[in-house]
Parts: sequence; C-alpha cells; structure tokens
Amino acid sequence: MCGIVGYAGERTNEDVVDVLLDGLSRLEYRGYDSAGLAVANSSISVVKRRGELSALEEAVPADDLEGFAGIGHTRWSTHGPPTDANAHPHTDCDGTVAVVHNGIIENYQPLRDELEAEGHEFDSETDTEVVPHLIERALDRGDDVETAFRRTIDRLEGSYAVAAVCADRETVYAARQQSPLVLGVGDDGYFLASDVPAFLEYTDEVVYLEDGQFASIRSSGVEITDESGAIVDVPVETVDWDPEDAGKSGYDHYMLKEIHEQPRAIRKCLRGRPRALEGTVSIDELDDVPRPERVHLVACGTSYHAALYGARLFRERGIPATAALASEYAVDAYPVDDGTLVVGVTQSGETADTMRALRDAGGRGARTLAVTNVVGSSAARECDHVLYIRAGPEISVAATKTFTSQQVALAMLSSALADARSREFVEALRALPDRLQSVLDDSRAREIADEYVDADAYFFVGRGYAAPVAREGALKMKEISYRYAEGFPAGEFKHGPLALITDRTPVFAVINREANAEKMLGNVKEVASRGAPVIAVTDAPEAVGHHADHVLRVPDTHWRFTPILANVQLQLVAYWVANRLGRSIDKPRNLAKSVTVE
Repeated sequence: MCGIVGYAGERTNEDVVDVLLDGLSRLEYRGYDSAGLAVANSSISVVKRRGELSALEEAVPADDLEGFAGIGHTRWSTHGPPTDANAHPHTDCDGTVAVVHNGIIENYQPLRDELEAEGHEFDSETDTEVVPHLIERALDRGDDVETAFRRTIDRLEGSYAVAAVCADRETVYAARQQSPLVLGVGDDGYFLASDVPAFLEYTDEVVYLEDGQFASIRSSGVEITDESGAIVDVPVETVDWDPEDAGKSGYDHYMLKEIHEQPRAIRKCLRGRPRALEGTVSIDELDDVPRPERVHLVACGTSYHAALYGARLFRERGIPATAALASEYAVDAYPVDDGTLVVGVTQSGETADTMRALRDAGGRGARTLAVTNVVGSSAARECDHVLYIRAGPEISVAATKTFTSQQVALAMLSSALADARSREFVEALRALPDRLQSVLDDSRAREIADEYVDADAYFFVGRGYAAPVAREGALKMKEISYRYAEGFPAGEFKHGPLALITDRTPVFAVINREANAEKMLGNVKEVASRGAPVIAVTDAPEAVGHHADHVLRVPDTHWRFTPILANVQLQLVAYWVANRLGRSIDKPRNLAKSVTVE
C-alpha cells in the first residue's frame, strides 16, 4: 500500500522529476488513488493530483521543477478520501517543508489538536500532515533540519515510513518503523523507495533500513544513524534481479507475463535444494533448524492458501501443523512454546497482519521462520530463519508466480524439516518446471473463459491438497474480474452452496486421479444434475471427461503436485475472463500489492 520514492544527487531539474515519476510508475502495483511529488531548491515545489499517475504527469509544469533532491508518493486513502488536497506530499504553513508517509500515525489527532491550538493551519484530512507542521515548529524553536526531523519522528506512534525535504537543503531525510524503506546506491546519486523495483533501472546496490534508523541522503553520500544519533555501518547488498524482470517483456499485462514466468521461477526456487540420488531435500540456510514439535503457518490472502497447502504437507510428514489467518492469529491466542515453529508466509515480507502474528509468536517463545520473496524485508530480518522463494519481482497485484513458488517452497520445507526420503517426490519436484510449461503451452483456458464470461457466478471445488487451490482460483477470479466467485472443499457443496447452483454458475472441479477422485466425481454429478456446467481440471481426462462439459488437462505428476499444475489453469481462466471484460488486470480496484496496515 502506498509508494515512496526519493532521490538526491547530481541529476538536476528535468532529470530529478523523471527519476521520481519513473519510480512512482514502477510502484503503481502497490495500489494507489492519488500521486504527487516535491522538489527542493531555495524553495519547495509541490505538484499532486488525485487519480492515476498520468494526471500528475500532465500537471507537472513544462518548465520543470528545479532542484537536486526530491520525493514522490502514491497514496492509498486511509484518512480522508482521494482528493488533490489529501494527496501527498504535505507541507507546513510556510511551504518550506514537504513530507510523504506510508502507514498510519495512531496519535495524529492529539498532535493535530496541539498544533492547531498553536495556530498551525491544516489543508487536508490526513494523519500525515501533522509531520511537516511538527518539523516546522521544531525549526522555529531553533533546531537544525536533521534535529527537527528526529524530534518529529520521536513524537509519532504507529507504523510509518517517512521521507522529507526542506528548502535550501539538497537532502532527503527518511525514517521507518514497521513499514519498508530501501536505499539505492547509484553512480550519480542515491535513491529511496518502498520497494526495489522503483530504482532498479538505475542501480542494483541497496541498503535496507531497519526500524528506528534514520537516513540523510545527499549527493555526497548517505548517512545512517540510530535512535541515539550514532552512525550505523550498514552493508550494501546486490539485488539479484534484472531490470527486465520488472518490465512487461511484450505481454499485455504483468499478470500474464508472471503466469508465463512460473517455470523459470520454480527452477530458481528449486535450485540446489532437492537431492535426487538421496531422495531428500536439503536447504542449507535452514540446517540448524531442529524438527519442530508443531508448526503454525500464518498468512493472508493468497499466501494463506499456500499455507493451507503447506500445513497438510507437514501433517502428512508427521509434524502437527495448522494454517491460521494472520489477522486472527493473535486474537485466537494459539498456544506456543519453544517447540513451536511459526512460519510466516508473505510475498512481500512486509504484510502488517503477518508481521504482527510473527512478532506476537516470537515474543511468547516460539521460533519464527519467514517464507518470503523479498531479500531484506522486515520478515526476513526479524524472523529467526528465512526461506526465500526466489520468484523475482512480481508487479501485478494478483499474485501468481509467488503463490506457486510458495507452494513449492513449503513442499521442500516440510520434507527437509521432517527428514523425509522419497525419490519419487524429489524427482517430481525437479520435473515441475517442465510440467508447468506444458500446461502453459497447451491450455484451453481462453476458450473456457470466452464461453463463460457472462456467468452469474463461478464456483471452484477440490478435496485434500486441491481444496486450497480451489479457494485460490476463486480469489483470482474475484480480484481481477470483479465477478462473484467462491471456492471451498467439494464436500461442503451439499451444506449450503448447492442452493446457488443454476445453469449460469459454472463449477471448476480440480480432480486428481490418485486422491479422492471417486468422491469428486460424486460432487460433480450433484451439480451437473442441477444444470450447472462443469469444467474438470484434471490429470485423468479419459476417466472424467464424460462427466464434465469441458476438461482442462494437467500432465501426470506426483499426486501432491497435481493441484499446483491445476492452479495455473485457473489463473489463466481468471485472466482471460477479466481480459474479455476489459478490467484493470494489473491494478484491480480497491486492492494493493503490499498491505502494510492492519
């Protein structure tokens, strides 16, 4: 949610504005409803607009904005609706300080009341606007800019990533608390952003800010200090992402590109981990993790569906496991001790609810492990252990390749922690990329989407390992087509959902020849007898075909992995339905890629 960019360096005027606008465009996937930027010189120049980034680009004056340092922002509305006034950056009374902010300032109202009582005038409804006014007050009392910024941050409660510029200062000041900020070290300047893709075109050298750290970014370098003001020596890391990975590469949408990247993503996820001769999985970075007495997997949205899949794998390996919605985990007070491993499954490594669950579990004595895609993310840094899924940048809001990579990573994790041995399992893991490619090459999903694009609703069902994939299929359809869809274990059909079945409600049934196939066929007959079209997604078309109206075939594999291949078919169906409906596929309404508020 929301995106921050910043730059300080040798670029001037048009170049600085271009850097900011380009960075904002690369953060559009995070979700936003307004955008703005500010450039610092002898004064502060601010331009901001509600709506798409194109509205901001059109509003930037033709004679450019002068300055060597600037900040930009894409806003996801929390306090106040999307308007020009509520868009970031926000300024102080004199317009000499500009601030952008991600997160929520929980004590903004008493701070605002305090400032208004002193005569400060506010132009927006946002919590963010207290920040420039607090900086202004500290400057008026004689503080230098850095001290004023520090004093202001000390007053804030909640989660935040804040960046500020001040007139007559070619510097960007930044701080974070439970909201991501990463610095980029370039040849002609320094960059700041919520996520690496914002500046990946300019540099792959990064520094990850920690909670409580402050950064001063100027053309001469970056200074990072802790809460006491002491300079912190931080490592510069190289991001293993090609700038081309963050582009569309000729595809109409990022989502379609990322669906087709899944074979490569899985190869990277597997690299160096399965041991074919021994029939084992070895994850070097987790060699010191003992076999847990129990596992709790916490996650949200798509990652929760991967967690459901992973929990079943752990249980079959003899390790008691539960998947829990991260937003409910602390509320439900799951008991933990030092024999509990709490696994946070989070694509971004910044999901607020998941981070809260991990912190709660760690505080109560559990060991924590992050399964994430982002090196240096909060989850990766704060957990006791981390397993990277290596999917590369995922720009589309609707997760595709990261979901598949999470499933594969959890399959390997369960096998490694249980010290399981199975050549058949490991060989099937190693063959997954080729199996995925064959699904992409031969899919009839577009034909199915064309036939059922005008359906009243869509149902997705499966049993066992296929049940989480059915849930995910429904979520993808909802996210990008805006059509009603529901996914659930097939046995639940007769406990209510059958009341919704008509000849305009197609049912997608994931059927695995080696897992509950007969029971699934019984469920298929239940809905077919009531007139619903049935689309079987299966590795057994010859046995299932005459019970279904259509078949989406998946190739033979280990029965635990059949749902992974079926998921790709369901991703394609959702994509082509949304495409036919003309939806904003990569940026669906009301949704954000990285949800950093609870």
